[in-house]
Amino acid sequence: MWHFISEQISECIQQDFICDDIREVKAGDSHKAYKISDGKQRFFVKTNEKIYLSNFEAEREGLEHISNTQLFKVPKVICSGSVSSHSYLVLEYVTITQGSDTSWFHFGQTLAKLHTNHTQQMYGWQEDNFIGLTPQPNLWQKKWNCFFAEQRIGFMLQLLSEKGLVLADIEGVVASVKNLLVGHHPKSSMLHGDLWQGNTGFHGNQPVIYDPAFYYGDRETDLAMTELFGRFPESFYQGYADIWPLEDGYEYRKPIYQLYHVLNHALLFGGHYIDSAKITLKNLDS
Repeated sequence: MWHFISEQISECIQQDFICDDIREVKAGDSHKAYKISDGKQRFFVKTNEKIYLSNFEAEREGLEHISNTQLFKVPKVICSGSVSSHSYLVLEYVTITQGSDTSWFHFGQTLAKLHTNHTQQMYGWQEDNFIGLTPQPNLWQKKWNCFFAEQRIGFMLQLLSEKGLVLADIEGVVASVKNLLVGHHPKSSMLHGDLWQGNTGFHGNQPVIYDPAFYYGDRETDLAMTELFGRFPESFYQGYADIWPLEDGYEYRKPIYQLYHVLNHALLFGGHYIDSAKITLKNLDS
């Protein structure tokens, strides 16, 4: 496998690369990840079973679209493909550092610029992709409340139901979410889609993002995710507000937006995420 991947890298960078140092690194729960080197150049490689090639292709597209905005440092995609029983994604190796208050303030400003300057008329994306390993439908929709209720919450509840985890009446929950968001008509912004600290960092002082679940939607969903699994530093939110302050009602909508990710974790990991999801679902009509 590594000989084939080395050949593909060589072809893409147009110079010889033969990896002689392969080190597995911790990089989340979805795929195996490695840092490979020939002593001169380093690359970051994700691998999985062959059936997950579509995940890597979707990730590749999301990275490239965010990179094209020239706002964030995004790992450059080298190549992707499959060999024998494996699929793979090769990325530029980016050295990640911790951020200072100043760099987190800049991160917040940069995210606000992404949300402000890169928009669509409708919500969704031109193709479906993934949130982690979970399929994420993105059929274009004119109404945000319908898009989020049906293609985010309803779809995730359906996946849980198919797994034998019936957490609530799906049609009832979809109707409740539509009703809760019915008066909210946000700008359709380019989103990272899975914005927690594990998918962020800094290269020098430049903010870095990776592992997107890319689509166009309410910017508040990105902000809500930053508060779910360990809130970002306060300077990040100050920087965001410096460019585009959040609207009234965000705190009201935040639990609904976070529910999507809690449901995904309930699907993938079970345990206390199921209990957390049930609490939020119970509160929808209260």
